[in-house]
Amino acid sequence: YKPAPLSEKALPDTFVEQTSVLYNVPVIYSIVSGDPNGYFIIDPSTGIIRTRKNLTVEHFPVSFNVQATDSSNSNIHNQVPVIVEVIDENDFAPVFPSSLVEEELEENLPATQIVQLKAQDKDAGRNGFLTYGILSGDSLKFRIDEATGILYSTASFDYEEEATEYQIVVYAEDDGIPEKKRGYCTVVIKIID
Repeated sequence: YKPAPLSEKALPDTFVEQTSVLYNVPVIYSIVSGDPNGYFIIDPSTGIIRTRKNLTVEHFPVSFNVQATDSSNSNIHNQVPVIVEVIDENDFAPVFPSSLVEEELEENLPATQIVQLKAQDKDAGRNGFLTYGILSGDSLKFRIDEATGILYSTASFDYEEEATEYQIVVYAEDDGIPEKKRGYCTVVIKIID
């Protein structure tokens, strides 16, 4: 048996699977091995497996054996493996160490690296895999490397002829399931004469 994956947030007493046998005599179902953390319980007469307690995603997948035993002769029995997977939910949004970053940039420089922004996400796997982008601001004068979070200017600035301060709102987005989550940071860039 390979039931549909469970959410890590599944509550105790969540239905997992119903096991059954083709047999003319009533049987007694039991979990005989492979569930050392005691996550599952089986109804001895119906074969319905349910969760016994909250699940810890790091302990999965779990493969345990269910045994069906002849109710009148315990020497007659058969076993089947049940493989249960748990989906890691996207619990956390990315977080930047500071929501406001101020940087200075000299005028008349060619396109250059300004700052590397690095967000953290407490989720694991793809739920913690981050990409970066610019949400708002002058996207013609700035770009961000979506993999590294490095913010670049794309042109030189003239202190006397152009704005002397720019605000760029940058986001970090995870690759979460079932939904992606974002964290934000404002970068203030001051052009220096």
